[in-house]
Amino acid sequence: MTATQLEIDLELPRLAAAYASGTLTPSAVVDHLVREIARRGEDGVWISVADRDGLLSRARQLEALTPAQREALPLWGIPFSVKDCIDAAGFATTSACPGFSDLPAANSPSVERLLAAGAILIGKTNMDQFATGLVGTRSPYGVARNPFDAAYIPGGSSSGAAVSVASGLVSVALGTDTGGSGRVPAAFNNIVGLKPTRGLLSGAGIVPACRSIETVSIFALTVPDARRVFDVARGYDAHDPFSRQHALAPEEVVTPIRFGIPDRGSLDFFGDAEAAALFDAAVRRLGESGTVDSSIDYAPFSELNQLLFKGPWLAERYGALRHIVDGRPDALLPVTRVILEGGRSISGADVFAAQQRCEVLKRQIAALWQRIDVLVVPTTGTIYRIDEIEADPLDRNYKLGTYTNFVNLADLAAVAIPAGFRPNGLPFGITLLAPAFSDHRLATIAARVHDAGGWPLGARAARHVAIQGRP
Repeated sequence: MTATQLEIDLELPRLAAAYASGTLTPSAVVDHLVREIARRGEDGVWISVADRDGLLSRARQLEALTPAQREALPLWGIPFSVKDCIDAAGFATTSACPGFSDLPAANSPSVERLLAAGAILIGKTNMDQFATGLVGTRSPYGVARNPFDAAYIPGGSSSGAAVSVASGLVSVALGTDTGGSGRVPAAFNNIVGLKPTRGLLSGAGIVPACRSIETVSIFALTVPDARRVFDVARGYDAHDPFSRQHALAPEEVVTPIRFGIPDRGSLDFFGDAEAAALFDAAVRRLGESGTVDSSIDYAPFSELNQLLFKGPWLAERYGALRHIVDGRPDALLPVTRVILEGGRSISGADVFAAQQRCEVLKRQIAALWQRIDVLVVPTTGTIYRIDEIEADPLDRNYKLGTYTNFVNLADLAAVAIPAGFRPNGLPFGITLLAPAFSDHRLATIAARVHDAGGWPLGARAARHVAIQGRP
């Protein structure tokens, strides 16, 4: 069987089993993926792809290790991609702005940790320029095709990263998430998007979007796969002023799990009755494994949404990229420039007032955890076609963040998981939220909820079945 004829399952336990049995080798997997990427052509997923010879050299180095050495590498032979605002040595970092392109001297800490664990970097993925969007259409490198329907947006800003996982081009991917960029694309591509507690993964070596609150995020086919990457990538970084040292909460899950959902009057699906029905079905399934409190006041979360993308945090975005916005505005897409210029007029007084209000809202949210263990929301209320976003690029983008924008300001951990399909085949997702540093416990709960759905993985036809030995 040639490399192009291989049936390759990139879910981590299955790929590891194929390696262990000798059915596959990292070289065969790399060769297959390079050929598949070439076959797909200009699909909008990649900004740069590693050289085939270099990938095969990396794979053969891994194959030359002894069994004991391989066993010590938790990501041995695992292919991954990286959003192109994250530094990876040997690749230009563009943040989807060719005029900004820079060749980094070193890997970002997260990339370095994955490589040290035996993973193979396939390439850098497309994104909304400077991570200013949830749509995945704001890039001079094209639009990463939604694998379920190319007429629809892939979600952003980590669009290419999500599509690369859903389309079977890598096992896992690194993205970033300020207000939903690691969760919205997960929903639109039927994959998992794990947004860690801020500061657990180093933010060094990343082109900033909103540096004080953003985080590296992880895309994978399953929650356990995402968690394995999270455990490899996390670690305190003394060179990152926003890195945090804090023990994670115990993983044990007390049953019944107390789920909370926003009160009915707060839920808005923007006329998408199919999404509303899928969310109702997801809530019914939650009731089979726990209790559901459907009276959660969503007002504090909604107000935080306003503060992030229609408030003073725009000043942080502008400040990080002021040298481009003011000095080289023609290097930016018009929609990117409009968004970033919105931070120019924000005063210091506005910023401090918003910070103080944020702390008040966080206190209100913190009180909820006495009543519930996990807050469950639709990842998005709807999905849009590309032409709909082109007709209204700002307001529809903002609507996509209705259930995502507040999360980092509220200092929460989040896991976005698939939750069914519309009649036209487009996927729908929900997001589970819990307090900071509860990442392991939240992942355990999210894995249970995901497994109970039995959904296919990514854009492939294989059913999602639990594998013995998953955390």
